Amino acid sequence: MTTIDLEHVLAGPVVEAAPKLLGCRISHGATTIRISEVEAYSGKGMDPASHAHKGPTRRNASQFGPPGHAYVYFTYGMHFCLNVVCEPEGVGGGVLLRAGEVVEGIEDARRRRPGVKDRDLARGPARLTVALDVDRRFDGTALLGDGPLRLRPPEGTVGPARSGPRTGVSSAADIHWRFWIDADPTVSPYRPHVPRKRRPG
Repeated sequence: MTTIDLEHVLAGPVVEAAPKLLGCRISHGATTIRISEVEAYSGKGMDPASHAHKGPTRRNASQFGPPGHAYVYFTYGMHFCLNVVCEPEGVGGGVLLRAGEVVEGIEDARRRRPGVKDRDLARGPARLTVALDVDRRFDGTALLGDGPLRLRPPEGTVGPARSGPRTGVSSAADIHWRFWIDADPTVSPYRPHVPRKRRPG
């Protein structure tokens, strides 16, 4: 098995980095998740679905930082999502970690998500951050060192990858920048964007 050089991979184009994160392991404390599904978002102006599309803001500043760091954002007033920053510093690309399998520290993950099947502990981006106990405190954290969040290459063989449109995006919805491990049970179901209905009055 060839071990991938994550530092080199993450400094390159985000759409090339994204599928290479499949099978990688993200750890916090005693909990480790094997990544089974990701989505790429480009900050080069060609991807209107990216938070970096219109340039840096207070919210997305870490996405323009060095590759190999975390970009954590809060969404829908209740969920945190974890991204791996890619591309050279200043570009703003990122890979959203959409789903994975808890392979270490499963008792901690079960405690954080009680009553949930093991398959579903990290099956979705918000579920993944809950299982891993990650929130905005970790925004901008280096992932490739010995810090609180640690990203490591795959262990063993990774199954074949598939690609398709990203889940729930309203812009550039036809771009096939979602990648997942084929037939992996922890991959989240695809859902197209559905416009919210306005409440009357």
